[in-house]
Amino acid sequence: MLYKAFYDFIRCETTRSPHTVLAYKNDLEQFRRFLTAELCHDDDDPRKASFADLRLWVSSLASQGQATTSVLRKMSSLRAFYRYLCVHHGLSVDPTQRLVAPKRPHVLPDFVRQEETERALAMADAYSEDFTEARNALMLEMLYQTGMRESELIGLKNMSVDTRKGELKVLGKRNKERIIPFGDTLSNMIEHYRTLREHTVGASAPSDPFFVRPGGEPLYRQLVYRVVHNALEEAAVSASRRSPHVLRHSFATDMLNNGAELTAVQKLLGHASLETTQIYTHLTYRELQQNYKQAHPRAQRKE
Repeated sequence: MLYKAFYDFIRCETTRSPHTVLAYKNDLEQFRRFLTAELCHDDDDPRKASFADLRLWVSSLASQGQATTSVLRKMSSLRAFYRYLCVHHGLSVDPTQRLVAPKRPHVLPDFVRQEETERALAMADAYSEDFTEARNALMLEMLYQTGMRESELIGLKNMSVDTRKGELKVLGKRNKERIIPFGDTLSNMIEHYRTLREHTVGASAPSDPFFVRPGGEPLYRQLVYRVVHNALEEAAVSASRRSPHVLRHSFATDMLNNGAELTAVQKLLGHASLETTQIYTHLTYRELQQNYKQAHPRAQRKE
């Protein structure tokens, strides 16, 4: 089956993350169901689908009210699949080349203001003698102080966190490694957590996950999301979203607001393109506008 062959290919022979592989599979299974259920294709050979069939599927996604970003991601999955069919399974013409993508909306990422982040972190006790409380507080601190992704936090290994050098090594998108520095404050929190972990879980090997549950099991996405969401909810932050990625946005915004170079923030975040990082300059400019309007006596018309 060509679909399964593609899933095996991207899982075993590419550097895409398990999360990306799962997203590709979900997108293409949806496409497959559309071909068989909606267009009544008799067999399971996607090479027989026409450009018109693909365009109908993309149109159906939009008519269902799916967000533009979701449609774009599904189109990306479809393009990767048909490129694979051209290279490995004799498809002579790639029908996705004629597909026109919807225009991506210009949406600024949500972030938490610096004073609100400080309040949320102050409410969490990284030096608690309770293992779970200390771990959760350290997770919040590490997400905000390093700007790492949620998946990078979950995948962090013991041997990748070096308090002597004040740096940690993360495995980012497409298995690209990068080194992120951190200061003494985070270093002390890490050592406290390691002491509690040894007393709670027992000795850990260098290749073991850095963050674990009380029974020694690794973290999972819903747990990390719940910890961050609850902390930001309790601190009553103004951001409309309260997810781990919001802390990543906050890290980048605060770095730029406090004078960091754009290229330095790019490297810390692990962005392949500087253009991706530049969106945070719009955030800092928005903050500048708000501060100006609030502070300058003639910035707003008097009643």
